[in-house]
Amino acid sequence: MLTRDDCIALCDLTEDEIKAIARHEHVPLILAAEMGQYLIHQPDGVTRIRRIILDDIEAARAQQRYDDVRRLKAVLYHFARNHPATQAP
Repeated sequence: MLTRDDCIALCDLTEDEIKAIARHEHVPLILAAEMGQYLIHQPDGVTRIRRIILDDIEAARAQQRYDDVRRLKAVLYHFARNHPATQAP
């Protein structure tokens, strides 16, 4: 049986990137890992994941969760470094 950590390890995203998807889509972490793994291999997937993280940043800012804003900005920075196709159009 695969554990939560196994599923995260099999995904091409970090745990924090997966958590951003989970929060944005209101789904459990395991399902977010599956969604992220699917998206990352789609032609527009990197852009879509980038948009998810940006949406999460805006939601955190609107709710004045500034620690989350800082954390999510670090997640976005890491994502952009590891997935260079994330350059803004």
